[in-house]
Amino acid sequence: MILTVTLNTALDITYSVPALTPHSSHRVGEVAERPGGKGLNVARVLSALGHESVVTGFAGGPAGAVLRDLLAPLPPRDALVPIAGTTRRTIAVVDSGTGDTTQLNEPGPTVTAEEWAAFVAAYGTLLRDAAAVALCGSLPRGIQVGAYGDLIRMARAAGVPVLLDTSGEPLRRGIAARPDLIKPNADELALLTGAREPRRATRDARRRGAHAVVASLGPDGLLALTPDGGWRAAPPERVRGNPTGAGDSAVAALLSGLVEGLSWPDRLARAVALSAATVLAPAAGEFDRAAYETLLPRVTVTEHPAA
Repeated sequence: MILTVTLNTALDITYSVPALTPHSSHRVGEVAERPGGKGLNVARVLSALGHESVVTGFAGGPAGAVLRDLLAPLPPRDALVPIAGTTRRTIAVVDSGTGDTTQLNEPGPTVTAEEWAAFVAAYGTLLRDAAAVALCGSLPRGIQVGAYGDLIRMARAAGVPVLLDTSGEPLRRGIAARPDLIKPNADELALLTGAREPRRATRDARRRGAHAVVASLGPDGLLALTPDGGWRAAPPERVRGNPTGAGDSAVAALLSGLVEGLSWPDRLARAVALSAATVLAPAAGEFDRAAYETLLPRVTVTEHPAA
């Protein structure tokens, strides 16, 4: 089983409009609601790839109830911890003419000390059956900024490989707990290290504590530096669409490749192909399977020993 943690879950709402024009009214063509938050997106992609996945974190209020109702019919399995606060909503407005997306993210609820203690206990129990765990996304209010470090140490004590996908101070604190893998994008990596050049920033992130770093370079693919070597993985061509969730699909690919025992080049090829196929899908947590199968053998993975 692969466990994903989303402490700041969301009800994702996607609006499609013919053209997005500032300061004007819009007639929405399509509306889609999905269980959201980075870890939930990861788990949905893992389930589509045939892996058993379990989601945990927090859910509460009317939006949390809708989120859990949407999760109920299909995998992944819901192990979310209830809270008194209300789960946030995220609104994505997709311009169907250009494919551009405007994202509006509500703040998350405030989590109490008692709710956090209940989550930590549930997390410890879930780790017993986990082959790997992903800690994903932002921290809701009420949770101390070093929380990911504590969860990483729990996973490592249980012998469970852990991937950290967050940003800012939670990433800075979390990386000191020595996660097995981090997957920042270029901006998050620059904020962490102060270096804009991806190879330099990736090297610095490893020195700060991450065993392996896979940096997302957007449409240009991935740069990886691991204990086994360095690689650059690039898609065969750029694709246009909604990029929301593309990074989450890359996390799902890296986790699935880890538990399947794939080589790093094969994991990276899967991650690039899945990311591109997600851009072509209508919502985060989904991917265009035909596009994925077409793109996968065409991804270029080049060794970069000095990455």
